[in-house]
Amino acid sequence: MSIFGKIMGAIFGSHPAATAPAGGATSKSAPAGSAPTSAAPASPSSAPASSSSSAAAAPASHSAAPAPAPAQTVDVAPILDKAAAAHKGEKLEWRTSIVDLMKSLNIDSSLAARKELAKELGYTGDTNDSASMNVWLHKQVMSRLAASGGKLPPEIKH
Repeated sequence: MSIFGKIMGAIFGSHPAATAPAGGATSKSAPAGSAPTSAAPASPSSAPASSSSSAAAAPASHSAAPAPAPAQTVDVAPILDKAAAAHKGEKLEWRTSIVDLMKSLNIDSSLAARKELAKELGYTGDTNDSASMNVWLHKQVMSRLAASGGKLPPEIKH
């Protein structure tokens, strides 16, 4: 599974509204079967405004993930706050740091893993400038989470 896929699975798969814990691991097959049942009641009432803006932004950069995700809205902050709090003795600032976000989710946050994530997400800058790459990665991950149905805190710019 891709690194971004692991991030998505950890956030969308751990939410109580998710179809099942295995849904995050098999995100291509499980949501396809459950999306019609979830999307039918949710889409007509509140999702059209956010889905259309999310759908407009997402296909240009990420065509596989946005299809099943808009059927559910996931409040990202409580999930990541809880995950970060589980790392006792370590203050993880997932709102501003891609390294801390990945650590919060127990995903390898090494430079090599972040370079791989940068490649997955289409980073064209210098991967040896880790500070610039990290800022870009955090912004991209937050943007793609939002485009996939993630509700982000207002202080996070995406």
